[in-house]
Amino acid sequence: MTPAAPATTPAPPAGLRATARIGAVRDGRGGTALPLLAGEGPLALRRTRDEGAEAGVMLVGAMSAPLGGDHLTVEADAGPGARLAMRSAAATLALPGRGGEPARYDVRLSLAEDAQVRWLPEQLVSVRGSDLRVRTRAELAPTARLMLREEQVLGRTGEAPGTLRARLTVIRGGRPLLDQELSCGPGAPGGWDGPAGIAGHRALGQLLVVDPRFDADPPAARVLGEFAAVTPLAGPAVLVTALAPDALRLRELLDEAARAYGW
Repeated sequence: MTPAAPATTPAPPAGLRATARIGAVRDGRGGTALPLLAGEGPLALRRTRDEGAEAGVMLVGAMSAPLGGDHLTVEADAGPGARLAMRSAAATLALPGRGGEPARYDVRLSLAEDAQVRWLPEQLVSVRGSDLRVRTRAELAPTARLMLREEQVLGRTGEAPGTLRARLTVIRGGRPLLDQELSCGPGAPGGWDGPAGIAGHRALGQLLVVDPRFDADPPAARVLGEFAAVTPLAGPAVLVTALAPDALRLRELLDEAARAYGW
């Protein structure tokens, strides 16, 4: 009889796993409380000064991440009537890892009735040799309001970009409002950097505003500049997309849109 082979222990997953969790609820005094504020590893959370009824949270990078093979997740749950503003303290650098595995960065937002969330992180920089998959998913009740900004910078100064795949999905009242995907860098479909893609620009971004007030007064489609456009969506929402030569100009374009459609 041949002896049985010894049991083997599965190898642990490569890379770092970390999740930041935020829970926001009305505090009964006209403000917003944060009963859940928990970060792990490189995802440290700090409460900032409130602005009226809106609670503020800053995401602070406690170490270099994401590296190849890392999986980072940010989860925020805004209860009925809660007001929450989420920002990051600095740009996020997607860096290559040792084993060549892609990194993942997930953002999950949940907004109950009459909740309001602003997710306004700093830029994501796709460093040469990196491979990052970003997935952002927001689920909103019909009366919730959301402002969401995404900014990507393709490579540092004088550097080719890494591979970046970003998907944004928004569900409102159980129905899809927006589902789109962006691919840039090595391995992306051909033409991503051509005239039908980003046309050689190094910075790209978007601002999404979902607001029930748009049902009665929908925004009009318009152009903000040569490479920036406002697109009303099939719902009470507007999407601003922009291309720019650098991060500074990109932020100027999106800030202009935020002032026009924000609250």
